[in-house]
Amino acid sequence: MIELGVNIDHVATLRQARRTWEPDPVWAAVEAHLGGADGITIHLREDRRHIGDEDVRRLAELTQVKLNLEMAATDEMVAIACRTKPQMAMLVPEGRHEITTEGGLDVLAQETRLKDVIARLADAGIVTSVFIDAEPEQIEAAARIGARVCEIHTGPYAHAFHAAGRDAEAPAVLAELDKIRTAGEVVRSLGMRFNAGHALNYYNVEPIARLHGIRELHIGHSIVSRAVFVGLRAAVAEMKRLMREAAQGA
Repeated sequence: MIELGVNIDHVATLRQARRTWEPDPVWAAVEAHLGGADGITIHLREDRRHIGDEDVRRLAELTQVKLNLEMAATDEMVAIACRTKPQMAMLVPEGRHEITTEGGLDVLAQETRLKDVIARLADAGIVTSVFIDAEPEQIEAAARIGARVCEIHTGPYAHAFHAAGRDAEAPAVLAELDKIRTAGEVVRSLGMRFNAGHALNYYNVEPIARLHGIRELHIGHSIVSRAVFVGLRAAVAEMKRLMREAAQGA
């Protein structure tokens, strides 16, 4: 059964705009859970631009569904993860000046370092995911370093979908979708879990949710954006319905 992990970073972004205490990401996690979220995703960045250390601590303690901590593979972040013990840690590339994560982690270029990071996280009982582009060589490297989960970057697909006027049958869209489908097959053939995410929204999510063997989608910005108008619980429920209906009809 396909699952939804809701990224609540931008609830914290709204809070940080006024440097106050609301809205509270913990309350957002509760509302997302009540809307049907199977997990909560947060990204603790080096510059703490939205989620902060205290948010991680409180969410790890209070969240009643799986907590996925997105993080750079630095000693500081590994120490925080080992101390707070989220159910999953997802290793992502991180640029200080980027607005959001702009591409997949280059596992091939840093296998030795990442293998050590994953071993340290595993010793703390944390399942490790890697956020990577839909490239077989990166997936094979992920298997070599001991990753349990591969989250395939759906950004190129989402951008092609938007550029094609939301035409799910446009050649460029189908080409990107096929890359993700092929990547998922490689992920599963190597014994890892096939997840996906980035730039998914209410218009483009269904073709991804129909892919065979996909386990989880991680979605944030579009859900928080819709929540401004309908509330977070309703926004999560609507996304979950679209995913489930697409997966069941595949």
